[in-house]
Amino acid sequence: MLIVSEFKHIVRVAGTDLDGSKKLVPALAKIRGIGVSLAEAIVKVTGLDPDKRIGFLTEGDIKKIEDVLKEPIKYGIPNWLVNRPKDFETGQPRHFIGPDLILRVKSDIDFMQKIRSWKGIRHSLGLKVRGQRTKTTGRFGKAVGVRKALVIAAARAAKAGAPGETPAAPTAPTATAPAATPKKEETKEKKA
Repeated sequence: MLIVSEFKHIVRVAGTDLDGSKKLVPALAKIRGIGVSLAEAIVKVTGLDPDKRIGFLTEGDIKKIEDVLKEPIKYGIPNWLVNRPKDFETGQPRHFIGPDLILRVKSDIDFMQKIRSWKGIRHSLGLKVRGQRTKTTGRFGKAVGVRKALVIAAARAAKAGAPGETPAAPTAPTATAPAATPKKEETKEKKA
């Protein structure tokens, strides 16, 4: 029989408040920087029951989990499970969680922007970084659809203008008279 006084509705692990009614693996996966695979590895290393609710953990169990979170490599968790298998500064495998992870990702993006790498330029322009298509997705602002009529009008204006002049900015065609179609009277005059 379970004693109700032992159960904690909110458990604080590694600076994050967790719901005490969840099982260990899903609850640990709610901490920023810990996925399901790493949470399963932590539960296996600490020797805790994965079906146990996190609200029933003792202070010693929570301390044991936090120790594994600080240095997972020391407890036998493989390098490929940590979020930095080879840290840029130290060259050693490290794992960051919570606010440390947020600051580290921000400093990485700032570094890429500083050295003007391709990813850094894409980050600074607010565009997609990992090779996704941008023709139809990732648009922002009110304009939706293709502005083909404006592009054609700009190309015709550039063709008609003098070689040294820059064409004026194209304007959107009005609803009464389309910009691309000539009037009937003009075509009759040309035939005659």
